[in-house]
Amino acid sequence: MGDIQNPRSRDDLREKELPIGHSVIASAASSKRFSTPISTSIHRNYINPILCALLTSYAFIFHAFPCINRWTTSSTNAGSISATVPKFKEDTAYGWKDDIWPIREQTRWDISTDFQYPRKLVYDVEEGTWLRLDVGPNGDIVFDMLGDMYCIPADVITSSATSAVQALAILQGVPYDSHPQISPDGTRLAFRSDAGLGVANIWVKPWSGCRAASNQVKGDDLWILSDLDGDPESGENREKNHRREVREGRADAIKITNETFRWVSEARWHPDGDKIIATKRYTSSRAVPAGEGWLYNVPNATLSTSPLISGEGLRLVGRSLPLGWQPEQYGEQQIGPEEFIWWGDDRLIYSKNVIDINGRFEYGKDVHKGINTIFSYNVTSGVAETLVDANPGGASRPEISNDGRTIAFVRRVRDKEALVLKDLKTGTIRNIWYGLTYDLSIVSAPMGTYPSFSFTPKDDAIIIWATGSLWKVPLSLDDAGERISGGEPWKIKWKARIEKRLAKTRISQTDIAKEEAKPRQRIRAFTELSVDATGERVTFRAGSKTYWQALDHSANPVVVDPLSSGDEVSQEAIPLPVLHPNATYQSPSFIPNEPNLLIHMRWSDTLFSSIEIADISRNIAFEVDGLPLGRYDKPTICDSVGLNRRIAFVRKAGDKMTGDIVATANPGLYVGLLTLPSPFGRGQGTKLMVRDVKRLSQHIPSGRMRFTEGARNLIVYDDSTSSVIDLTASPNDVGEHPSRVLAKGKMSTEMAVTLPRESDSLHGAKTRLAAATVGHAAFVDLHQVYVANGLDFGGGDVLWSKPGPNATRGLARASVEGGHDLSWSADGKRLCWLLGPYLHSLEVSKLDECKREIQQDSNSFGIKCVKTLLNVQEISVTFEHERSRIKRAASDAFVAQHSPVADQETRDDHFDSDMLFILNATVVSMITGTEHRDVLYGRTLVIRGGVIIGSYATDDENDWLRIPPGAPRGKFIDAQGGIVVPGFVDVHAHWNGQGSVASSWEQRTFLAYGLTTVHNPAIDTVAAWTERARVESGSMIGPRIFHTGTIIHGGTWKGDHEDIVDMAEARSALTRLKVEGMTTVEHTIPIPVVYQDVLTLFAESGTGNTPTHIVNLGGVFGEIHVWAHTAVPFDQKQDRLRKFVPHALLETISSSLAVPRDAYQVFNTSASIHQMTKMGLNANIGAHGEPPLGMNYHKEMWFFAQGGMTPYEALRSATRHGASSLGLFGSIGSLEPGKLADMVIYPAGMNILEDISLTLQIRYVIKGGRVWDAETMIEEWPEKGKVQSMPPLSAD
Repeated sequence: MGDIQNPRSRDDLREKELPIGHSVIASAASSKRFSTPISTSIHRNYINPILCALLTSYAFIFHAFPCINRWTTSSTNAGSISATVPKFKEDTAYGWKDDIWPIREQTRWDISTDFQYPRKLVYDVEEGTWLRLDVGPNGDIVFDMLGDMYCIPADVITSSATSAVQALAILQGVPYDSHPQISPDGTRLAFRSDAGLGVANIWVKPWSGCRAASNQVKGDDLWILSDLDGDPESGENREKNHRREVREGRADAIKITNETFRWVSEARWHPDGDKIIATKRYTSSRAVPAGEGWLYNVPNATLSTSPLISGEGLRLVGRSLPLGWQPEQYGEQQIGPEEFIWWGDDRLIYSKNVIDINGRFEYGKDVHKGINTIFSYNVTSGVAETLVDANPGGASRPEISNDGRTIAFVRRVRDKEALVLKDLKTGTIRNIWYGLTYDLSIVSAPMGTYPSFSFTPKDDAIIIWATGSLWKVPLSLDDAGERISGGEPWKIKWKARIEKRLAKTRISQTDIAKEEAKPRQRIRAFTELSVDATGERVTFRAGSKTYWQALDHSANPVVVDPLSSGDEVSQEAIPLPVLHPNATYQSPSFIPNEPNLLIHMRWSDTLFSSIEIADISRNIAFEVDGLPLGRYDKPTICDSVGLNRRIAFVRKAGDKMTGDIVATANPGLYVGLLTLPSPFGRGQGTKLMVRDVKRLSQHIPSGRMRFTEGARNLIVYDDSTSSVIDLTASPNDVGEHPSRVLAKGKMSTEMAVTLPRESDSLHGAKTRLAAATVGHAAFVDLHQVYVANGLDFGGGDVLWSKPGPNATRGLARASVEGGHDLSWSADGKRLCWLLGPYLHSLEVSKLDECKREIQQDSNSFGIKCVKTLLNVQEISVTFEHERSRIKRAASDAFVAQHSPVADQETRDDHFDSDMLFILNATVVSMITGTEHRDVLYGRTLVIRGGVIIGSYATDDENDWLRIPPGAPRGKFIDAQGGIVVPGFVDVHAHWNGQGSVASSWEQRTFLAYGLTTVHNPAIDTVAAWTERARVESGSMIGPRIFHTGTIIHGGTWKGDHEDIVDMAEARSALTRLKVEGMTTVEHTIPIPVVYQDVLTLFAESGTGNTPTHIVNLGGVFGEIHVWAHTAVPFDQKQDRLRKFVPHALLETISSSLAVPRDAYQVFNTSASIHQMTKMGLNANIGAHGEPPLGMNYHKEMWFFAQGGMTPYEALRSATRHGASSLGLFGSIGSLEPGKLADMVIYPAGMNILEDISLTLQIRYVIKGGRVWDAETMIEEWPEKGKVQSMPPLSAD
């Protein structure tokens, strides 16, 4: 083992500060001896899925975006591969350049020291999960387990051992270390690690055997628990950090790759020992990492201060382009080669998915037909050949014998996983052992389709992981010199001590019962913003209604929260006058040159769209007629003078939410003529007529529209472009009017422009004004708002916020936490946008005050200065909450039931008319979480105002319980002995209609199947808040909606990617999402069967898990099993589906595949989940929103029971566990006093405690005290007979 430099000599190296991504290292005289490196800087874009979720409460953030590193980087330059190895042929990837990501380089961060891990978990295991291993030249076995590395000395490995030998820890700590590989001469160990910034790179350390590398230091004195005190570069802290590295076994390791966005794993040594081949992983718009084979030099003995550049190395084997793809699409290819090994000096062997040939990874493929093929590749000629075909059973995880004659690989054979040998000389293939765990070629498996294994030094055995253990598979030679099975495989008995530092498990406790006790609730997000001509007023949509509000131009505008201050709601935004107060309104905008008139759309589930004009000075509204039945949106009026105007709007064809059955023809962009109401004439309800309507284009813009130059031009906004349509020009042969692009963004998700004005020219730039196509362009790039002056870019320039030469000249960042719904005042002087309950505005002429800072800040484009120019004011919109509405409705029902001439005493009694009694119930309370204490027979549940008062036995001496049914107070339901359980919680629900104005059949279906709370872990933030407001305000029925908002994502999809490079940006992202915090692992880990190491860590971590068997990642999806065993569109038992779900969606799941039961890894997953719940894990039910909605939630409960759970335990996961994981158990999840009255009532005789498959047979569903008949979703109480309207969704 090489000498370790003392801290002082390491400090000397630090005196030369290098830019991020650069590194230095001093090395001893021998190439086999390495001196101590300094901590490295890398970028976290991928974290092992087990530890990511279990070791830190902010795991979802770490997985999603790069963090920060406070350490100067240190490692030896990998050098120019192409210069040192000219004989190897580079794969040029069709000329594609990986020059976009990361958008900005990361600041310094060390995952070991810059985050706190206050908990320590220590336990012993004798089995492990997915152990990747290598065998050294002396026979030592080194393997990874849970992100640490262990070694078993060769001299203790024996088949006759009666007790387990101790595996020695050689690498521990917070970083995730894996994929160990010992060099051919046995002097160095290569491995994958995310030490430093948190992105996987390849590291190398000296190696001289297990015992020398063991870091088993007694005591805790050397373990650094959390962030260092004060300056991380201080001598004391560097000494602490060095001691930590020594304790963890990484003080003598160096980094030989320096990826800061992509990541690298599975290094394999070249026979000469001076370079490695590794799999470099690329994410695309999906977070499915495609592989490529890259060559990297391993540092020699010379002192190097050359920078280790991110992305350096030589691509030897790249991805292939699917048929018809262009080179610029290369980055979207989700399939690539992986699992590289060397075959001699100039050939590679690798595995590749050959089934997904269209560039997109697909789940649920047939493993029996085969998915992966093994290839050989000559790195000098560039010629590839097939070594082992995918059919049958696939062929992956190739390993080669030391003499180069035999490759071993794994494949599926019937219901077994086989270890297979192929003689490379004769071509003979033999299955030598059927005892392996199933491979993971069916999923995207960056952890490996199977754990790496190894031949022993003499090639007389293979050491391999299977079924939680390490096995030695003996080999021998036949007469032809081919390797064959040498006897019965035997288990290597070992044990290991696992030490893990855990972060605090974050679960915010939200008292929604307290929130719902308030008489009025606030809407927290707004959309569809529009500004008037002068920037003095704005209009917007809040939930189902439209509002207007004046801008406050004071220095620090403040709107007091009327709910907290007690002030009157007169301070709120003002609703637009409308003709139908209970309807849904959208797309409001001011009418130019008529300051008191606004135009907006009204939606009806039965009559579809109508246009209304609102006069806010007289508080009256006008109907606009003359359009056929259809779905209209985005109305805008031209900026001419007078009452006769042009109007533009779009007509949509229909969709899955508004229906695609009726009035679907002729979608597009239209214009017509409209005479506006006179401010002195027509009164409320007067009809106005649209006439002379014609279609301009079949294109439907995603954003707003507005006229310019009177009615000569129409500007339309899309996600990444702003265009202008010339209305004076003649249309072409297909009726399209000519248009031209005004501005285009490279990665923008919103775009809005102004036209040039002479006042836009600054500092004598008038000579450029004539050439400018726009005055200013505002756009949203990676969630942030940017502004560019039209003088600084041409019509052919692409707007982009990536720092460096590609950034738009003079670009200014306008938002701190982000923004959406960009809108300019008509005069082009003021830009407005929304974020949460706040309205932001910027007078663009003031940007000149920050011109110097904008020019000098090439990274954040002057935001520190620009933010001082912003005007931010709070918007307040409230609505009457459900509990108040229930009380009022119950009171109204009572008064209607009794004669108006009833005596005063009777009339006064309606104060308790909001009481609900459920009699003769078998209550499964879920209060304790134990069946024998939670199941209560012969109970009466009492509810008042949507809150549970109590659960009482029939013999309780409570006078008010003796009121017989029919008495003039409250509502009585006789459960007839039927079971009552808390309302179900879907912790992982997806749906598609959050942006629709129609009443949601999705939310109604959820509710019909007993789901009173749903949580969506990936959904557009604004759309989700808007839909939630519609449900809570009573505009439509549905469960309680919770969500994460737009996901924090590290992939390259422009709509989701978070460009987070420091803690300020991290806080900005969380502020934008208004995250309350929860810690769960969503979906299961891809490995269906887990063992002691993972079982214990998972259960003890405090996290929850929602395994989503319906879309299980370890094999064929569970939904295939559902479809195969339930004729969904035809089954009369599922008639409820046809009442609530569009029939076309049901028809798409009419048929399914016949799949062997062993292909359904969901049953192994459910068994693992059951084991962990017995150890304390909160296991949640989540059906992923897979069709058919509602029914699949109950099938998910059925899958839980297949792993060994009792029906009660499955129901506990559906109620108590889900509420606890979401931090809502204080208000829902059990039937106890003070909690919200969310519950499901089953008919008598449906004993779901004995047969979990009966949970579909619901009688009543109750949310917050409101009762529906689950079969029809007709309201039972308090508004009996009320039915939610729906658009026509089915043709039959």
